[in-house]
Order: sequence, then C-alpha cells, then structure tokens
Amino acid sequence: MRRKDREIKDIDEIVRVLERCQTIRIGISSEPVPYVVPVSFGIDPSQKMPTVYFHCARQGHKIELLGEKKDVFVEADTFYKVEKAAGGVTTRYESVMGTGFCERVTEPDEILKGLNLILSHYDVNDFPPDRCKGLQNLYVYRIRMAEVTGKHNLPIPNGLSE
Repeated sequence: MRRKDREIKDIDEIVRVLERCQTIRIGISSEPVPYVVPVSFGIDPSQKMPTVYFHCARQGHKIELLGEKKDVFVEADTFYKVEKAAGGVTTRYESVMGTGFCERVTEPDEILKGLNLILSHYDVNDFPPDRCKGLQNLYVYRIRMAEVTGKHNLPIPNGLSE
C-alpha cells in the first residue's frame, strides 16, 4: 500500500468499517473474466478474523460458480465526498478488501444465525427470519475471511483541510 498513513491494520477497526458499509462485492474466479456481484451481508466478528454471511436465490450464475470455486475476494466501501484540500482535491472514503473461503451454510441453526446477522446489520431486529415465507427459496453462505486489510481517508472534523 503506497499510503501507509491511510492503512487500517487493526481487525476491530476493520470490522467497524464493515459495519458502516451497506454492500459487499464478492469476486469469484470465472472465465473469460472474473465475476463480481454486490450482496447484502451480516458480520460475525467473534473469531480472530471476521466471518461474513450473505443470502441469495438457489439458482443463478453466482451459485454455479460457488459450486466450483470456494476462494473469493471481498470488497466493501463507503464513499463520503470529494472535497478541496491543500494539495488539490481528495476523496473521503473508507474501504475493506480481503480474501476468504466461501461455503454454503446447511445447518438450520446457523442459517438462522446468518439471517439474523444480516437483519441486524440493516437494523431490522424485530423480524424473525424463520417466519419468512421465502426461506425455502434461498441459500445462506458464509465467507471466512483469511486476509483482510482496510484503508481510509475520512472527513476531517469541522471541515478543516489537509
């Protein structure tokens, strides 16, 4: 990373960045080009490296690729604004990128855990996912992150420029 002053190494801070992000993008190897798809997600930060859960329909290109390829790339970001700075113009953002192992969750209790984490991430804590009529039409996946890094250039309080 060229700008070491913007690097985030602390896993707890990386989890906080993920908590502020609305979407993750999952990159899956594919021919002739990589396949990247945005998904809603939830985070389990209880292990040394975070685990990310997402749900999707039981069919489609993503499901076909995940049946073949388990290693994935994850990217999440929040764009705040572009503003004038002492050296010209800068973008205010925070982002997380990393690699992980993706697998479909099959245990009923962990499916509900993953769905609850997703709902919690979007502040929908009062809906029990086991009452969802579409539950039988979806899969839940988890990505156990293997490597993760973050980067940020956050807005400066009181609008002071760099």
